[in-house]
Amino acid sequence: MDRILKEHFDRFMKKGLLPPELSKLTGYRLFDDETLLKQWRSNFKGIQWADSKGNLFRGAIDNLLVKGKKMVVLDYKTRGYPLKEDTAEHYQDQMDIYNFLLRKNGYETEDYTYLIFYHPHKIEDNGHVCFNTDLVKIAVNIKNAERIFNEAVKCLENDMPQSSEECGFCEWADNAKSL
Repeated sequence: MDRILKEHFDRFMKKGLLPPELSKLTGYRLFDDETLLKQWRSNFKGIQWADSKGNLFRGAIDNLLVKGKKMVVLDYKTRGYPLKEDTAEHYQDQMDIYNFLLRKNGYETEDYTYLIFYHPHKIEDNGHVCFNTDLVKIAVNIKNAERIFNEAVKCLENDMPQSSEECGFCEWADNAKSL
């Protein structure tokens, strides 16, 4: 689905248009630097930033909208059922981090992002699945992304914690050592 959605949005980007599911938005266009977008979408490269100690923070976006001189992250989500009231909240950290990374790379971003959710609502007689789309705007919190980064660095700089009998990863790591 991810690849198909990116191809769908890229067709509209090449025409200088927004796809129908974004028709309610005015004053936006899709980010059209195809080379940079390809890099930023890559799970192996993505948008990167390293602190003064060389600690690397990276994320791979789905797409960007541009409003004036500012970027707006647009992330695709697929699911098998309609949204619940708190669904978008589960993606807050991800959206905060993407905006943090863009800003650290010198780009201006709006203080919000869009999530577009696709979920099936019917199957036609010919077997084609029809999807509903829900566009959700959420505020971003750059301080939250900074906190996540700093806590991750702190965790990595600390000594290895003692194994716990309740931890599945600890059990796996202990077993791997004995091989």
